[in-house]
Parts: sequence; structure tokens; C-alpha cells
Amino acid sequence: MAADSSNANETNASQTVHRPPPLPSPLRYSKFSQAKLRILVTGGAGFIGSHLVDRLMEAGNNEVIVADNFFTGSKDNLRKWIGHPNFELIRHDVTETLLVEVDQIYHLACPASPIFYKYNPVKTIKTNVIGTLNMLGLAKRVGARILLTSTSEVYGDPLEHPQKEEYWGNVNPIGVRSCYDEGKRVAETLMFDYHRQHGLEIRIARIFNTYGPRMNIDDGRVVSNFIAQALRGEELTVQAPGTQTRSFCYVSDMVDGLIRLMEGANTGPINIGNPGEFTMLELAETVKELIEPSARIKMTENTPDDPRKRKPDITKAKTLLGWEPKVTLREGLPLMAEDFRQRLNVPKKS
Repeated sequence: MAADSSNANETNASQTVHRPPPLPSPLRYSKFSQAKLRILVTGGAGFIGSHLVDRLMEAGNNEVIVADNFFTGSKDNLRKWIGHPNFELIRHDVTETLLVEVDQIYHLACPASPIFYKYNPVKTIKTNVIGTLNMLGLAKRVGARILLTSTSEVYGDPLEHPQKEEYWGNVNPIGVRSCYDEGKRVAETLMFDYHRQHGLEIRIARIFNTYGPRMNIDDGRVVSNFIAQALRGEELTVQAPGTQTRSFCYVSDMVDGLIRLMEGANTGPINIGNPGEFTMLELAETVKELIEPSARIKMTENTPDDPRKRKPDITKAKTLLGWEPKVTLREGLPLMAEDFRQRLNVPKKS
């Protein structure tokens, strides 16, 4: 009998609790108020975050709160909105509790470049785990919908090509990149556990390599590296063997995909990226052709756990969100190069 009782207790303990999320503020249902949607963007002073803020503010019917600790982000990315009555900027680290009243949360906060996340790997995994827990706790308290920007890195060095959302990945759990890869995998787990246990409205985007204006010039990612090197008259350093592939999505397309996912009815995860696939040597040759034809290409040693192939299957994004990228690599690179040229104060050649 005791054994039966023990089994019954275990069964009850393992059952998932399904609760509807708390209702939003009563102001949302007021007959006499046309309340703006109040949106929190963590990491909103960063590269993708600041472009997202631009779109949300330009819509004209949102109040936007940005929380950023400025580890990789910059106030300069948001300068056009500082002082605007519908915009608020908070210096805040998401590993600490944040108490605000919002309707939607775009959770982008996390260093995404190997140079930055390897600099302090413990802080990186704290941001992914504790930061996501804090944002989920906030979403639960105020009844907000929350979107997590996960990453193609959850697929690791993939054995499936291109990568579909159903693929579980091939990740080294103890490598130098694991703080980011595994951190994002845990963040996705937390999102779905809060969804199943507490009824939270969640959205998960797995974003692939993104490029465009406002990228950190020396952040170690391949597109920014090549463009900065070309503009400075340096050799373009390609990590051996040069045949490893990536897919590059222009930032305006990425932002469009994130907003469509947030506004849609699908939890995800959904791949957001450009399926156009290029080897690193092809990318270097394209940068050379478009930006600095006299540049030389030099092979260097590769970093550990560098994925050999990376290409999204965006079938779900197309069918569920009606989204696909519009800007080609040859169109986007010159736009990014012009931004870098101005920031590096490099004159245009006549």
C-alpha cells in the first residue's frame, strides 16, 4: 500500500500545471483611453535591439522602455529617441530584478559575439539563465507576452543541413563557446517550462548571422571584421580552411521577422535568417570586390568548436509568419560599409 501511495505522489508531482497568465492592466480595457502598447526591449542599445527600437518607435502607437547595461550596447545607437515622451532608457543588468509594467517583452540582452561572450563566460551564462528567469518572472507578474531571441548556435556544429527547428543540435557542453550555446538552450527550456506550467505567452526566434549598420566594429564577427579590415587597408583574415559556410541576414529583415513573430500566434521556435549560403572565402572575395579591390586575403588559424556549416531552413517562417528576407548580401554590404566608413572616419575614394 505504501508503494502505491508513493507512486501516486510521484505521478501527481510530475503533472504539469496549466494556468492562464494574469490579465494585463485594466487600462487596456478602458472605454475612455486609447492606451499605447508598452514594450520592454532588453539589450535595446545593442545592434539588433536598437534597430528594433527604431521600428517600434516609428510605428507611433507604442511606448518603448529599453533596459541595457551597455556592456556591448551604446547610447549612441538610441540618440534619436532620447528625450522622446514615448521612450525611456534604463541602465540595468537583466541578472538583477526589474519591476516595470509592460505588455510585451523583447528579450535580446546577451553578448552575441565570441570576443565578448568568451571575455566573461560566467557572466554570459548568468545573462542567459538568470536574466531569462527574471524576464519570465516579470512577464508572469504583469501578464506580458515575451519573445526570446535565441540563436542558431543551439544547433552547434550541425549534422543536419540546412537546419530545421526540429533538429536537436550537436553542441559541445564544455567548450569555450558553451556559455553562449548552452546558455541559449537553457533559456529556451525555461521559456517553454513557464509556458507549460504558468500559461505564459511565449515566442522564440532562433536568429542566424545578422549584419548591418551599428554592429560593433571590432566585435570579432566575420562581416564586421572583413569590412573594418578592408576600410583600414588591412589584410582580410579568413580562418582556415575558408570553406566553412554561414548565411547572412540584413538587420532590417531580421527586425521584420521578430515583429511578425511577436504579433503572430505561433510560439516557435522559428528560424529567422537568410538561407543564402556563402563560404568564408566567398564572403571575403565579395567584400574585396565591393569595398576595397586592392585588399589581400590571408588565412589564419581557426577557433575551437567553429561550426563548419550554417544555413537556416525558413519554411516555418514563410508559412507561419509570411516572412522571408528581401535584402541580398550584395545590397546590404555597401550599406554597412558606409556606416563603418563614417564611424572610422575613412574618406571615400574618388
